Amino acid sequence: QLQLVESGGGLAQPGGSLRLSCTASEVILNNGLRIGWFRQAPGKGREGVSCISGPFGSTKYRDSVEGRFTISIDHSKNTVYLQMNSLQPEDTGVYYCAASTSARCYLGGPPILAGDFDSWGQGTQVTVSS
Repeated sequence: QLQLVESGGGLAQPGGSLRLSCTASEVILNNGLRIGWFRQAPGKGREGVSCISGPFGSTKYRDSVEGRFTISIDHSKNTVYLQMNSLQPEDTGVYYCAASTSARCYLGGPPILAGDFDSWGQGTQVTVSS
């Protein structure tokens, strides 16, 4: 069974940066996986932040993080990164990475939905506060 392990969360000040990592136990490229990042703030639902297609390299972002967050993939390490810059307090939450073989991750594609993803990591806390 595919396992995903996140790391890199922590405390950042508004305007600061963090980089999250998600390492998969299987080869992302060979398995045609799409990797997504989601977040969940206290008392709120889980929302899709960004996703990347392993086979094609295409990416998608939710509007509120466009231009501030960058998702990338290192196939040699089976790791997906989420570089988060210009962090804002509303970016606070538990960040999860997840894998899918069918999600459509490309510019102009449908919203990033948790229901399209099958395997989930344990989550890492991101807190943006002064």
